[in-house]
Amino acid sequence: MNEKIIGGLKRFGSARLIISLFFIALLVITYVLDLSFAATVSDVLIRWCMNFLLVLAMVPSVLSGCGLNFASTLGICCGLLGGVLSLEFGFTGVMSLIMAAIFGSVFAAVIGGIYGKLLNYIKGSEMMIATYVGFAFVSLMCIVWVFLPITNDSLRLAMGGGVRLNVELSATFGEMLNNFLAVEIGGITIPVGFMLVCAAFCVLLRLFLNSRAGRLMQVAGENPKFAKALDISVNRNRILGTILSMVLSAIGILFYAQSYGFLQLYTAPLRMSFLAVAAVLIGGATTRRASIGNVVLGTLLFNGILAMSTPVANALAPDSNLAEIVRIIVSNGIIVYALTKIKREV
Repeated sequence: MNEKIIGGLKRFGSARLIISLFFIALLVITYVLDLSFAATVSDVLIRWCMNFLLVLAMVPSVLSGCGLNFASTLGICCGLLGGVLSLEFGFTGVMSLIMAAIFGSVFAAVIGGIYGKLLNYIKGSEMMIATYVGFAFVSLMCIVWVFLPITNDSLRLAMGGGVRLNVELSATFGEMLNNFLAVEIGGITIPVGFMLVCAAFCVLLRLFLNSRAGRLMQVAGENPKFAKALDISVNRNRILGTILSMVLSAIGILFYAQSYGFLQLYTAPLRMSFLAVAAVLIGGATTRRASIGNVVLGTLLFNGILAMSTPVANALAPDSNLAEIVRIIVSNGIIVYALTKIKREV
């Protein structure tokens, strides 16, 4: 029995174990110090859902052999463009979210196809150029936002043309998924509907991975030489994985934005891919292997720690800026851990 426990802990990993214990410790401290425990747990659950698809987007990229998608900002910008166009065309209610997802997915599929072809030219160095491509695309989109011909006054800059830095969503799809079938138990608000939507995407991705096309993609990503021997197009499957990753990122940023209440444009998406990569690595993924389970665990741990570290730091040192310092240390420390793990895997 002890050998099974020890074996299970080894498979779980010492780093994940430490981070999980830290997460539990923050929960206990929050409860002991009476730091609005119910509200904090509710916030953790919302953050878990709102970041879920952004992290899930890493799975098809890894399984197709393209590695962790540090360029997911391309899909994120496409999703933001879809959201802006949905509001510009006057869609309201649930249709505004659906049309934003459709517009964003179409743009993301096109951009993902182009980016996938680029990755096929630089095999083995995908993650090296991904960050630069993502940063360059965000800068390009800053020009697009400035010159986009917008007529909707709620989107347009006060001085004239161009889109605002932050677009408010309270009149359209703001917090729509947060409140969908939400239930309150013991003061803790559980976003049941939001969780079900995220679960539906997990089921769809699992069905695809278990399909013929999904299995071919995984074979091409895991063993390209064996795939070529079976006459499987490695390049085509890498492009397919990249497109799926970008589409999930595009829809994911809309889930994030509706929960946050704003579409954040210009340079706001710049570092979001790092947060998603860090979360999936904390969940146990590597540069060659990733699963939905890694996404579920990693998203909970990463965002849970970020959500709870700030109020705990405020309680321990109320008259200082310790909360912001702790938030920066925790978020960047986890990202550093993730990057060092990538280095070991390469």
